[in-house]
Amino acid sequence: MIKKITLIVLFFAFVQQPDGLAQRNAIRIIEVPELEELIQAEQGKLKVINFWATWCKPCIKELPYFVEAQKKFPDVEFIFVSLDFAENESKVQAFSKKKGLDKSKMYLIDDLDYNSWIDKVSPDWSGAIPGTLIVSMNGKDFYEKEFHSGELEELIRKKNKK
Repeated sequence: MIKKITLIVLFFAFVQQPDGLAQRNAIRIIEVPELEELIQAEQGKLKVINFWATWCKPCIKELPYFVEAQKKFPDVEFIFVSLDFAENESKVQAFSKKKGLDKSKMYLIDDLDYNSWIDKVSPDWSGAIPGTLIVSMNGKDFYEKEFHSGELEELIRKKNKK
């Protein structure tokens, strides 16, 4: 009897998660309080939080630079927050996998009243994307721009030294 129960438990453990990464890297739909937690500084950790959308050409153009920087700086926490509609979660998931973000921390914010929360990210943010928030123990810096080759890595190196 115990053997049967053990086999059943093992079976469902493998059936539900054929790829352990798939579950861990699924896009999480979050609301503003969770976003506020994400943008808080953590002792000894540099965070790069990118706000983007699948329909934003400059966002898509800069994504490879974030993917590359993520590989070069494993000690930096990269977070990607999609501003797509929550009902497009599967589209965002497929798109992010295609762009090499499938092993990244991915979130989709479920609050269309952007004006109610963008000031919590940065009072300097107009709401335009792409936008990138860099969080360290020394403070927060917001960049409302498209990053180009090497530019993001140089900025991370500078922030990591402080």
